Parts: sequence; structure tokens; C-alpha cells
Amino acid sequence: MIIDNPPQSVCILRLSALGDVCHTLAVVRTLQHAWPETKFTWIIGKLEAKLLSHIPDIEFIVFDKKNGLAAYKQLHQQLTERKFDVLLHMQLALRASAIAWMVPAKIKLGFDRARAGELQWLFTNRKITPQKNQHVLDGLFGFAEYFGIHEHLLQWNVPLPVEAQQYAERVIPDVQPTLIISPCSSHALRNWRAEYYAEVADYAIERFGMRVLLCGGRSEVESQTGRDIISYMKNPCHNLIGQDTLLQLLATLKRATVLLSPDSGPAHMATMVGTPVIGLYAATRLTRCGPYLSRQWSIDKFAVAARTLKNMDPENIPWTKKIEAEGVMDLITPAEVLKKLHGVMASIKPRS
Repeated sequence: MIIDNPPQSVCILRLSALGDVCHTLAVVRTLQHAWPETKFTWIIGKLEAKLLSHIPDIEFIVFDKKNGLAAYKQLHQQLTERKFDVLLHMQLALRASAIAWMVPAKIKLGFDRARAGELQWLFTNRKITPQKNQHVLDGLFGFAEYFGIHEHLLQWNVPLPVEAQQYAERVIPDVQPTLIISPCSSHALRNWRAEYYAEVADYAIERFGMRVLLCGGRSEVESQTGRDIISYMKNPCHNLIGQDTLLQLLATLKRATVLLSPDSGPAHMATMVGTPVIGLYAATRLTRCGPYLSRQWSIDKFAVAARTLKNMDPENIPWTKKIEAEGVMDLITPAEVLKKLHGVMASIKPRS
């Protein structure tokens, strides 16, 4: 659909998760570039708002699902006097569709029927063009393409508060090459072994003279993983797990040389600030959800996992299905990661 005039107002509906809102921001920036006079409002989750809600040229409405029915009532009150030309319903979840039902908009655009899981198709009146086997970000760009905008503007432009920059300067104070390890996904079976991370960390220190930082959230799993990595290491590293905010982490990622991470939000946060990512993918498809600008540096063992753990051809596994099985991440070896690290180090220019 090509429209004669840009809409005056657009509501973005993408509540979660961290990686997905990073993808969504690239689409929003593309739309802002094409429609500079359009006002954008984004309904976003509470955690994800901590990363993005300070962006000045987007209005954010925060939805806290932990508040249950009270959250929907509050949002309904906030939307009562609002009218939007377009709603971009970019999330496949019943709670998001309940919100979409409350948003007053002439056009409610969602995924095509084949991809509109969780009954999303019932809550939209327009559908994007059907596509198969796309990266998540390419799928979301389908919302811009529906309006004839085919440029994919891979510029996130997230401003970093001074306090976050100062934090990053304290933990990465100089030009010494820095490897950040964010070892944990939100799904335990996507996580790599602590002893493997330790082996890579020691090599990075001894071979490349790198500073190694461990970063992560405040869960006990992440804290224990950090302690385990340190216990296996021969060299000292800096354990920052549980000590930073999302914006502090984003600023730190921007100053880093490279990030090592499984399929998790920080992999996409690093992409937003232009830092290479060595992504570890076996339980999930690199081609579907890997770090968009670092897929050449990431490791993809999904096909091997399909054949060895499921006795299936990967082409016969639905595109969105995961292989979250015991031992799946053991298919990735430290030697493979070190080869990727050599590639990254050979490709980058020293930071000044």
C-alpha cells in the first residue's frame, strides 16, 4: 500500500523483549526518516522502557504487565482521548492484542495470516505482505514496506545519558581492547558452559592483551555463572554482573571491542551501538534471530542440532521452532569461538 500523504500519528505496539524492541527501533527510525512530520507513540513494556523511553522524539507509554488488570485499566484511560491514523501491531501475544483492541486507529496493521499467531489477525484490519523464513528484523521491516518504504535504515540513534557514559568510561577507561562476555540468556538451555567462557577469556587476555568484563543481570543464575567463569579462569577479569543499568550496559557495549553472548538482548543492544558480536547459536537459528550486523562473526549450529538431537533435516523444522535440549550448546566449541575472535580482531581498527 502506497499512501499519498504520510499519517499524522502512528502508534507502535511492541512491548517486549529487549532484542525485539531493538529491532523495532530500527523500523521506527526508518519511518521517522520517511515521515519527518509524523508523531510517533510507542506502547512498550516496563523493562524495555528503561532502555529506550528517554529517546526525545518518540512518545512512550509504559505498560507494566505485572500490574495485571490494573495495567490495562490505566492504559485504557491514557488512550481514551487519543486517536491515531495508524497502529502498527508488531507483537504476537494475546496481551498485546488486548491492547491493540483498545487503541483507536483507522488502520490497524498486523502480520499476514500465516504469521499472525496468538490470534493476532483478529485484532487488525490490514496485513503486511506474506514472507517466509526471514530474520526477525526483516519481518518487522515489512510494516514499513506496506506503506511503500523499502529503505532499511540501520541507524538506531539511541542517546546515551551523561551518567551512563561516565559509568562506561570508568569500566573501560582507555583504548585497551575489551571483550565483554554477557554469558546468560533468559532461557537456561541457550547458555554456554562457564568453563568454555573462561577458556575464551583467558585466550583473549593472553593472545590479544584484552580487558575482559563479565556483564549481566541480577538473577541468581547470572550471578552464579559469573562466579563459575572466574573460578575456571587463570587470569583476572572484571565481574560487573548485576552492577549496571541497561543504559550503563549500552554505553559500555559502545566502548567495547567485541561482545560474546548467546541468543539474548545484549547481542542486539551491541548491534545498536555498532559493536561486533560473537553470537552463540545452536538452540535457535542464527539466520532468524542472530545479531543483524554480526552474523558473519557468529556461530550457527542449529542445523547440526537438528540432525544430531532431533534426527531431522533443519529444513523440516518450523522456522520459529527452537531446539532447547540438554547439551545443545555443547555443540559449539571454544576453538570455533576463538577462530571468530581472531576474525573480529583482524577486521577492526584500534579505538582512539
